[in-house]
Parts: sequence; C-alpha cells; structure tokens
Amino acid sequence: MSSPHHRLGHRVIRDEHLYQDHWFSLPLDHRAADGEQLTVFAREIARQDATDAPWLVYFQGGPGHRADRPLSPSGWVKEALKEFRVLLLDQRGTGLSSPINRQTLPARGSAAQQASYLKHFRADSIVADAEAIRGALDSQPWSILGQSFGGFCALSYLSFFPAGLKEAFITAGLGPLHGHPDRVYRATYQRVAARNREYFSRYPEDQVIARQIAQHLAETPEFLPTGEQLTGHRFQMLGSFLGGNSRIDGLHYLLEDAFVETSEGPRLSDSFLAQTSQLVSYAASPLYAVLHESIYCQGEASRWAAARVAEERGDLAPDSVPFNFTGEAIMPWYFEEDPALRPLREVAELVAQDSDWPALYDLEQLARNDVPVAATAYFDDIYVDHGLAVETARSVRGLKLWETGEYHHDGLRADGEKIFATLKQLARGE
Repeated sequence: MSSPHHRLGHRVIRDEHLYQDHWFSLPLDHRAADGEQLTVFAREIARQDATDAPWLVYFQGGPGHRADRPLSPSGWVKEALKEFRVLLLDQRGTGLSSPINRQTLPARGSAAQQASYLKHFRADSIVADAEAIRGALDSQPWSILGQSFGGFCALSYLSFFPAGLKEAFITAGLGPLHGHPDRVYRATYQRVAARNREYFSRYPEDQVIARQIAQHLAETPEFLPTGEQLTGHRFQMLGSFLGGNSRIDGLHYLLEDAFVETSEGPRLSDSFLAQTSQLVSYAASPLYAVLHESIYCQGEASRWAAARVAEERGDLAPDSVPFNFTGEAIMPWYFEEDPALRPLREVAELVAQDSDWPALYDLEQLARNDVPVAATAYFDDIYVDHGLAVETARSVRGLKLWETGEYHHDGLRADGEKIFATLKQLARGE
C-alpha cells in the first residue's frame, strides 16, 4: 500500500490537551493507487505531556456520520487519554473527508455514475484508508475502538489488515458476518417492538398521545420549519430515542407538550415541530440513508430490506394499534419526503437494487485471528441484535465478549469511561 500525502492542519492547546488536525490524500480505490484521490480528515487529541503516546483510532457509528468534535476530554476519550493519543477519523464521505450530500454527489455525473462512486464508501474502503494513514504516521500496530458501524469497520480491519492492529475494542458493533439484511431487520424489529412495550409501560399516557398525533397528521396538514409536511410515518422516526438508556425519557418530554390549543382547534406546537424537524432529517448525514442497508450486503441486493420486513410484520404502520415507533431503519419514502434526500432518490434506488457488492469480511482470517479483541453485546440493543452479535463473536478467534443488559445501543456515550476501561481490561486479560 502506497504512503498517502499527509499534511498537518490547525493545532491548538486547550486545557493542557493538544488538538491537532491531520489531512491525508488517499486513493478513491485502493486497488488503483495512482487513480483518483480524495481527502480524508482526522483530528488528534493528546495530553500535552503525552504527544508521543501510542495511537487509538476511533471508528464512528453510522455509516455516514462524521467523528465527534469534543469540546473537552470526557467519557471514553477521557479514559483513553490516560494511555493513548486519540485519532478521531472522519470516515470518507463524512465531515471534512470529501463529504457526500445532495450538493456534492451530482458532480459525479449520472445516477449510475453516482452509484458506482458510492461503492467505495463502505467499511472495506474505510479501513484501507486507516491502514494507509497508519503508514503515513509511521505508527506501529495501533489500537482501535469501533462503536456501532465502527465495529463493523473493526471486523473488516481484523479481516484484511490484522498486522496493523495491536488490539481492537468494539461496542455495540458486532454486525452479522454473512446473510441478507432481511435477517437483521427480522431480529432487530423484535427488539424495537419490545422497547416500544417498555417505553409505553413506563409512560402509558404516551400511547394515547402518540396515536392522537398520528391520527392528527393523517387528517390535518402540519409543516416542519423546513417547509415540508410532517407525516405519520415520519413521526414514527422519533423511535430513534429508544436506542438509548436515558433518551427514552427524552421522548416522553418531547411528546408531553406536542399539542397547543388554537382558534382552529388542537395543533402541533411550534416547539414540537422544531425539535422533531431536527430528528427526522438526514441533512446532516445523508450518506447514512443512502448506504445504510448496503453495509450488510455481500453479493446480494438489499431491495429495501427494512421496508419489506416491516410490511411483513404488519405492526409498524402509523395507524397500527398499539402505536409503535420505528427508529433508524431506512425506508424508500424518506427520499420523497426529506428535502435533503429527495435529490438522491434515483441513486438510492440503484444502490438498493445493486447485488454486486464485494466481501466485507474474511471469515477464514477471523477464524484464525490472533489480535486481542474485546466487544460488548447488549441484550436489548435495538440496532445490533444480541443474537446476531453472539453469532459473530463466536466466529472471531479469541474474541472476549461482555454480554450485559446494563446498556442500550448508545452505551459508549452514556457511560464511556467504564465501558472503555472494561473492554481494555478484558482484551488484555487484566
């Protein structure tokens, strides 16, 4: 693998910590190193007295989300900085790394050309970027931490570049190593249904409010601050709250002042609509919507797996009784109703129907893995099913699994210091 061009960017010392920007020029296709290049950005955080500490690379959840922008070391970053300097990677296509959205993607040409371009933005390409960056930084094998989709990336790294790794930590990210995305949604929708029952058991009055909102939206046009109409099935997207430990209560607080009385009768309040608008738009992470189902695909087309499996179940429509929130599953109608996604509708359809996806994992390499690995598998995770996570864990030689019901999908954000410290001890047998 050729060494990428590397330059240093902005550098600042804040509260005795170094924040250093790094920029890399990397091949769009690592099999064609002399071909088209793209820019990848990463931010280093280190204690001012430990700028030569070993590296820990963080793979963000997603796909399509930029790395965190910490204002101060806290959570897992605070714990990691006791031993490491941390590299927060904007995965290609996100943040400052040749970003992809409705404004930039059309420059690639036709919808077919855009879809072809997007084939280079999955975990296999992301970890090839990271390994090239390791070379540019002249680093010894380094440690990695993958959260959610970042765990998928960690498994790809273990598959294709194990010599570049000292150890790997994975939180809520043991995705399936094989099989069609349908099996993911058949499993996770059961978790979503159970989480809905838990939520409405805690706040039974919210079942009434949610059904009132869904019925109101079916009868009365309500518009988000961005101008588009809020629909019942888009309202269901607020189920993204259900993926977190404490965020479940945030959903209750959002619903409690949904309605206001007006001269025209009950209407949804401006406050509710403004908050909802931020939660049901993919303007900040359009790549998530376009590529989400493809992160599972290896030689098969997703064909809008989440939508098809939801229809099979029959309990996830806005008028279902009882009412159920859905969450982060991607539906084809997103590309009709979300202004940030509407220009990407044609390319998203091509991606959904494409079956020419290469392998994301080397099952034989994982079976003989000798890199220390520790991972979490949360019993009630609604996005990475516990059963599928255990199946994957058994396929990775030497992986030490921490199974717990203490956390939900966003455990690393909720209690990052404890989770990172525990995974580190587990991987090292301490």
